[in-house]
Amino acid sequence: MIVRTTDEITGTDRQVSGDTWTSKRIILSDDNVGFSFHETTVQAGTETPLHYPDYIEAVWLIEGHGELINREDGTTHPLAPGTMYLLDGHERHTIVAHDQLRMYCVFNPATPPGSD
Repeated sequence: MIVRTTDEITGTDRQVSGDTWTSKRIILSDDNVGFSFHETTVQAGTETPLHYPDYIEAVWLIEGHGELINREDGTTHPLAPGTMYLLDGHERHTIVAHDQLRMYCVFNPATPPGSD
């Protein structure tokens, strides 16, 4: 059994940040469960282009409002608490954060420790 809190992850190598986001990596590949689980926050007033060519990602937004832009076809989707999106085609996408966004993300396969 694994039990962790985001408080104990804060400030460790399981917390990774970029220019506009911070990800707390609750479950990683070294936990040997076949997926990873992250809490990610995106700063208000930012645009974050992302692309995961090696992972399938499911995202559940629990805080904030924004937009998800699919750069493959130009479609835009509103983001609000309760929205889930699944990047099952490795889509290039951009997250536009009107407010601070907080989301829970599942990656398959699991991301390794220290990855961006």
